[in-house]
Amino acid sequence: MNRSHLIEQLENYQSFDLQEEDMRARMEKFVKQYENCFERSLLIGHVTGSAWVVNQKRTKVLLIHHAKLQKWLQPGGHCDGNANVYEVALTELLEETGLSPIDHIKSIFDVDIHIIPERKGVPEHEHFDVRYLFEVDERQPIVQNHETNGIQWIEISKVGQLASERSVLRMVEKTTR
Repeated sequence: MNRSHLIEQLENYQSFDLQEEDMRARMEKFVKQYENCFERSLLIGHVTGSAWVVNQKRTKVLLIHHAKLQKWLQPGGHCDGNANVYEVALTELLEETGLSPIDHIKSIFDVDIHIIPERKGVPEHEHFDVRYLFEVDERQPIVQNHETNGIQWIEISKVGQLASERSVLRMVEKTTR
């Protein structure tokens, strides 16, 4: 798989609002411009994959407390050369929570571009984050790894009490509409 699959997904993606449409257009341009867009070695930024995890009733969302960023976010991470961003999101879900989805949609659920601060000699850069929706049985046991300070199922109506990022709140809006 190469960039063409993600480019096609981005071209066909229907943005939720004008802010997301701006990010979708920027992301499409970025992916078309940089062959190595899936590599961390592209220091201006790179594509990442995330999992928006909901329970079967879609009344709860699973968030992790990210150890490096000290924020409540959805599971996700670097592509490290893998152009199948859906596969990256699924892998990150399994690695960061130990959970397996019972249902999923392979089309894009959300896109976001955000700045990652300089850390350990890696300059500030952008993550071009592609998010996919996964439905999980919330009764499955959660396995926490070293990348998280905590993992929690949160009533979707209370996500704003833990997470203030616009992109997280946008995904809440999408889930409840």
